[in-house]
Amino acid sequence: MYQILNAKWLNENIFLMDIEAKRVADRCQPGQFVIVRVDRDGERIPLTICDYDREKGSVTIVAQVVGAETYRLSKLKAGEYVQDFVGPLGKASEFVETPIEELKQKRILFIAGGVGAAPVYPQVKWLKERGVASDVILGARSKEILILEEELKAVAQNLYISTDDGSYGTKGTASVVLQNLYDAGQTYDVCVVIGPMIMMKYTCLLTKKLELPTVVSMNPIMVDGTGMCGACRLTVGGEVKFACVDGPEFDGHLVNFDEAMKRQTLYKTEEGRAFLRAKEGDTHHGGCGQCGGDRA
Repeated sequence: MYQILNAKWLNENIFLMDIEAKRVADRCQPGQFVIVRVDRDGERIPLTICDYDREKGSVTIVAQVVGAETYRLSKLKAGEYVQDFVGPLGKASEFVETPIEELKQKRILFIAGGVGAAPVYPQVKWLKERGVASDVILGARSKEILILEEELKAVAQNLYISTDDGSYGTKGTASVVLQNLYDAGQTYDVCVVIGPMIMMKYTCLLTKKLELPTVVSMNPIMVDGTGMCGACRLTVGGEVKFACVDGPEFDGHLVNFDEAMKRQTLYKTEEGRAFLRAKEGDTHHGGCGQCGGDRA
């Protein structure tokens, strides 16, 4: 059992929790995720690591209420417990493996859409702690649902805000801000985009036009987090990948977003899952993620 140390709402539909999980906190890196289970009868919920404190042995998660399990999780209070807190899963951000002096020479931009602010924050924080500056574009549908603005402002060199309805910052999507920056003569060496899949797709179309190398963090449906279930299967550069073990970060210009979005819709129904198993055959799942399983 894992104790909830802190729980609060960031807006009417998104909540934050600090959970005591010393072994996860000791090993996790920016870009990775965990799988949470409320109780023995609960379903697995994959959630990005928003922050961590190795001294306290705690990990911070941010979740949006989108179904029964996230609703049940949101009702837990500080002092209560979750049954399982498994991680760290997935690969860390590529920045973690890049020499710091090399990173200091790069102009780095992060674009966060909605709940995507949660996985962007630890990456920007990690870079700042090592003397690497980065800019952030934070977007949401409206000011009321914007999250982690103050936290990102504290770690970003420049923070730009956009809202679809124009209630705060620049009116329009984050792509509008990006285009404005380039029109004003600002350029970047690498861009990291995290948010809803449709947002990442259209942002990548713009960054490809701008010839800006782009990394995306894919968030398809996940069940076991080890590659066995096949839920998070993607096509990247014509090759089959699994977000939970091969990612979650990929080259955004190589991801087949249309296939990923269609597949995510199909996976929500039993008949859809059966169709995908039949269609994808031996490439439907990727084994345990360690031995390779029967991955093609």
